[in-house]
Amino acid sequence: MNILKYSTEKKNHWDSFVNGAKNKHFFFLRDYMDYHSHIFNDNSLMVYDDQNKLIALFPANQEDGTLYSHQGLTFGGFLVDDKMKAATMLEVFDSLIFYCSENGFQKVIYKCIPFIYCTNGSDEDKYALFRNNSRLLRRDISTTIFMDNKLPYQEQRRRAVKKAQKNNLVFSKSEKYFDYWEILNETLKKQHNTQAVHSFEEIISLKEKFPNNIKLFIAELNDKILGGTLVFENDSIVHTQYLANSEEGREVGALDFVIDKLVNEVYSEKKYFDFGISNEQQGMVLNTGLIAQKEGFGARAVAHDFYELRIN
Repeated sequence: MNILKYSTEKKNHWDSFVNGAKNKHFFFLRDYMDYHSHIFNDNSLMVYDDQNKLIALFPANQEDGTLYSHQGLTFGGFLVDDKMKAATMLEVFDSLIFYCSENGFQKVIYKCIPFIYCTNGSDEDKYALFRNNSRLLRRDISTTIFMDNKLPYQEQRRRAVKKAQKNNLVFSKSEKYFDYWEILNETLKKQHNTQAVHSFEEIISLKEKFPNNIKLFIAELNDKILGGTLVFENDSIVHTQYLANSEEGREVGALDFVIDKLVNEVYSEKKYFDFGISNEQQGMVLNTGLIAQKEGFGARAVAHDFYELRIN
């Protein structure tokens, strides 16, 4: 078994494997990963078996003697296809540990891919982490609606949707990214004294590269955006990104209206509808108000686990 560091001439080989992986996501494709290559020192790895066949990818970057599951991505351990088996994954980890030892890494920070993004059983890596004495470093909580077993909305969410309908809000898929980004950053500034991780220019560039995966949905009244969300669409799952509600939007239930439309109309055939995490301070603080809103739509907890693997 052999591990090689990714290089640009391997781009097509990398992307082809991602598209066939059982735990794939479009943000593992190089056109997405490389948009922030000026920020992260990429050290992604490609694992080949003894017949020189590619069997796994590890999206990663390096910093100060640590190999990280790529810090520019929400999650991302080993990407594998349906041929991967538990015993082989143990060999993959042996090779990873040898690679890290040979290249001066003291530890690996490994972010597991949540099961909702997998098309088949994909916990071979968790077993290998256990076998190699990794420790659970962090656990975030995402909230997800299981679309074939929807739970009823809480009364507050139902009332908000009805209020939006009564006020004749208009729901649509939109290209008004500039207007929305202004509302988003204004909301983030007021509520959290921060701004969107992606700049307007970055999100437009990514949207143009992935038009079938990155979409904007909004609620308007008299052509004025009151609320909405960006979505990342990935096969059987859709993930909300950058939810925003203006002050006027909160009064008339704009964001609740958008979510209701997405869950019950636009993405009703998806398997999962994921709202993302509600944690702060490396998972140790739960934003109870934020998660309560998501749980109000019937979403329930799915863990995002981070492990630390020490290299002896």
